[in-house]
Amino acid sequence: MSLGEKLLEFRKKKGLSQEEAADILGVTRQTISKWETDQSTPDFDKIVPICELYNITPNELIMEKECNIVINNNISQIKENTKIYDKQKRTEGIAQSVFIFFVAVAWIMISPTVLMINPIISSAIFLLIVGIGTYKIIYTKMLYKKNTEETNLKQTQENKKKRQIRQILAIITLLIYLCISFLTNRWDVTWIIWIVFVFIVQILNFVFLIKDEENK
Repeated sequence: MSLGEKLLEFRKKKGLSQEEAADILGVTRQTISKWETDQSTPDFDKIVPICELYNITPNELIMEKECNIVINNNISQIKENTKIYDKQKRTEGIAQSVFIFFVAVAWIMISPTVLMINPIISSAIFLLIVGIGTYKIIYTKMLYKKNTEETNLKQTQENKKKRQIRQILAIITLLIYLCISFLTNRWDVTWIIWIVFVFIVQILNFVFLIKDEENK
């Protein structure tokens, strides 16, 4: 209930007309009308006379309005803090994912040559680490995403472009794989091309994520 609505209700309960209330308070009838329609508010020196006239306390007259202001301010602050928290969590998730992928690269570089681990086992562990990094990215994006219609529409359009880029890259990789495999007849080695493909896709994901964060 607005201040004007409360003034109107108090006057009616008192059984006074606008003219009678105006005479008692020393103002014009138009002033009373403006107060009750929220076109203006009473001056500070009129608060006590109004309360005495209607047998109410200043708190009864203005407290609800002040409480609403405080509540609205608190809600706005909570929303702002939530946005900041979500952005921090997205940043942390991306940073952790980047670290995981660097670990994957380091592993595939040293495990076959330095640690002398079987290439198949080494590649399997590499894919597992990449999978963990990918899971971390997806989990972070799903948990701390924006939920506005405009953002969702924009993300849908961007995701379509990303899928098209990945599909083109997959076709190119397949052609390279088949050409090299047929020319060299080393099918037991050329499958590593797909590991390179996975790594390139993850690099693209990083680029897309960084771009998304900058836009936000």
